[in-house]
Amino acid sequence: MSVTPALLATPTAGSVLARPPLALTNVTLEYPDGGGTVKALDSVSLQVAAGQMVSLVGPSGSGKSSLLAVAATLVRPTSGDVVIDGTNTAGLKDKELTALRREKVGIIFQQPNLLASLTAVEQLMIGHHLRGKSLKAARSRAVELLDLVGLTGAADKRPHQLSGGQRQRVNIARALMGSPKVLLVDEPTAALDHARSASIVGLLRRVTDEFKVATVMVTHDTEFVPLTDAVAAMRDGGLSAPAVPGALLNALPSAGGAE
Repeated sequence: MSVTPALLATPTAGSVLARPPLALTNVTLEYPDGGGTVKALDSVSLQVAAGQMVSLVGPSGSGKSSLLAVAATLVRPTSGDVVIDGTNTAGLKDKELTALRREKVGIIFQQPNLLASLTAVEQLMIGHHLRGKSLKAARSRAVELLDLVGLTGAADKRPHQLSGGQRQRVNIARALMGSPKVLLVDEPTAALDHARSASIVGLLRRVTDEFKVATVMVTHDTEFVPLTDAVAAMRDGGLSAPAVPGALLNALPSAGGAE
């Protein structure tokens, strides 16, 4: 399924449209399956501008997680281009991909996967310190982000002392430590109740606006899709062109389904 890329930002009169931090063009991903192949992504194209938040919906097995993995440079596509902040990843070596991902991409997994022995602030500091930053600078940045996500005073608490929603907030703050250009979010509300889910999606909306990141959020909960700028539907490895949330959701027989 080939889809013309849709740049979500609209230029004002006399302005120059900046390059999008995330651009996928005709991306196909195939896996070997016995004597044949399975096409997880089929000529997928997507562009997301700075400060834009796009939600991905679709049934289980439609390719949502595969798209995130390719966009995060965790999996190399079979064909097509993945461009992160102007860098085409196609010719990069594994070490170069790791460096690009560390500097440009923030990933928020469905499960926070916090280390039980570390406090909230240490969860953030460890990766920043490994990037060569001083412990003082890493702690300062971590405390600042914990305050931003509503965890003022929780810096020294360990995961077992935090609620599910608070752990997800630590997860979000951790993804922002490297000041990424792209934020990829996989089912952030899957394990949360309605109130905490609304709070987390609202936080992601605010983070996107304040940090001017290009955010892609996979979700099965279409109730919160209107908080995003656009929604694209996946089915059988294909991706629809991003559309205004209400228009696309009304046309879908069923947009739900976790992958």
